[in-house]
Amino acid sequence: MAPTHTAVSAPGKVLLAGGYLVLDRDYSSLVFGLSARISVVAREISTSAGVQLQEIVVTSPQFLDSQWRYGYHLTAEDGGIKVTQLHVGSSINPNPFVETTLTYALTYIAATSPSRHRSAFSLDPVHLTVLADNDYYSQPHTIPNTEKNPTRFSKFPTPLKDANKTGLGSSAALVTSLTASLLTHYLPAELFDIDSHEGKRILHNLAQAAHCAAQGKVGSGFDVAAAVYGSCRYRRFSPSILKSLPEPGHAGFAPAIVDLVTNQTTWDTEVAKDGVSVPAGLAIRMCDVDCGSQTVGMVKQVLAWKASKPEASKQLWDNLQAKNEALGKILAEDRKDDIKGAVDAIRELIRAMGSESGVPIEPETQTALLDALVAEIDGVYNGVVPGAGGFDALALLMRDDAETESKVKEFVKGWGKEHGGMVRLLDVKGEMEGVRKEGLGQYGGWLS
Repeated sequence: MAPTHTAVSAPGKVLLAGGYLVLDRDYSSLVFGLSARISVVAREISTSAGVQLQEIVVTSPQFLDSQWRYGYHLTAEDGGIKVTQLHVGSSINPNPFVETTLTYALTYIAATSPSRHRSAFSLDPVHLTVLADNDYYSQPHTIPNTEKNPTRFSKFPTPLKDANKTGLGSSAALVTSLTASLLTHYLPAELFDIDSHEGKRILHNLAQAAHCAAQGKVGSGFDVAAAVYGSCRYRRFSPSILKSLPEPGHAGFAPAIVDLVTNQTTWDTEVAKDGVSVPAGLAIRMCDVDCGSQTVGMVKQVLAWKASKPEASKQLWDNLQAKNEALGKILAEDRKDDIKGAVDAIRELIRAMGSESGVPIEPETQTALLDALVAEIDGVYNGVVPGAGGFDALALLMRDDAETESKVKEFVKGWGKEHGGMVRLLDVKGEMEGVRKEGLGQYGGWLS
């Protein structure tokens, strides 16, 4: 029999309003999903009759030397599934996001599947193919590959760990799509249905726990929320929710992760989709400046400033929250003429925060580029350096037509040459939908 294939995808994100505020439950944020997606295709690994194999293979075929192989076994005292990375050739190339996601997802599956009472739990071996839309990575040296799908999935001449990201939330989209793929592949529909509200709730909670653990138990989780639910207003969960969770492999981890994921009252995350939209004829577009930022270091420095100046920082954050909410209302009410002033007010406060904390949240070069785009291109309403800021891709609010797109592409190309860098308008646009099942036809040539 041919192996069964299951494909899912999750979107990237742009935190249009709420950078840094999203770290504090007293504030909310406006996050949009993006059309750039990370897909995971799961298929069984066929074995000969009588041969037993306990192995999971994860491959990212767009990149060099990007395959990870894992063995796994059930640990004692309800410690969950222990994942052990195996050699590929003569080397081991760690990938903490993949390994942590496998540990958390397989533990949940083992603890909730119909075979959980077996004395020796086992899973059929599976091969997981990860494919990322091109806009997740800056690609000045992309290798054209006309035999596959160069318009959506390019072949890169580097290992994944050396790829230059554009800041669209690739790690959250990967963890979410990988978790969704494993749950869909191994669990029956009555225990997990990605299309149901309960299925998305389970996926959100499990992916949040895995992603937070993989990145050192930091982060607000807005990127995972966008990957699961798409565009939304988001208020973060209390960090204390994850603090009592035992380490994987330690006694009680398995029942603890199941309770964490399924308990209706544990999570205090707020995700709202109503009233989140952009005016008809307007699009959120991303502009890559080909140089990502060290987000974690920037966040720590801003939080240190906030702790040292509690009164001044609270006043600034309260003002910024009000301006962010005003922008969300303007977008939902289709008031295009009010966008520029609303975004200008937000950017002014963001620059003030950067000045006070010593963090280049909106660097001077980004300010100059945004101001020039608004001044020179009819149809560009405004833009922001989203999320934690720095030099990740810019977010533009612009007219959604071919003429405006062409003008912006030419302008930023010239700007990059003039200023000694590479700037380009990405193909990605804001969209509302979160995680979803996919058909296999779009992955032709990549599933060998």
